[in-house]
Amino acid sequence: MRITSKGQVTIPQDVRERAGLMPGTDVAFEIEAGVVRLVKAKTGAGRRTRGQKLVESLRGRGDYKMTTDEIVALMRGPSADEG
Repeated sequence: MRITSKGQVTIPQDVRERAGLMPGTDVAFEIEAGVVRLVKAKTGAGRRTRGQKLVESLRGRGDYKMTTDEIVALMRGPSADEG
């Protein structure tokens, strides 16, 4: 196996499956005594997704005192039974 000019290497499918390395998995490199080891990054050590950043920026900004059921009912409008 060779490293490309861009510094990339393909991890064989059977190795990825055995290690649980799915697409999107954050990994880290550890170097010890000249040995390079690829490991899954610790939870929380990776970068936040756009969705996580959005939720964090909106958290605590809501000022509506309605329940989720009340909001859904408002969006749907009156039911066919009501009228």
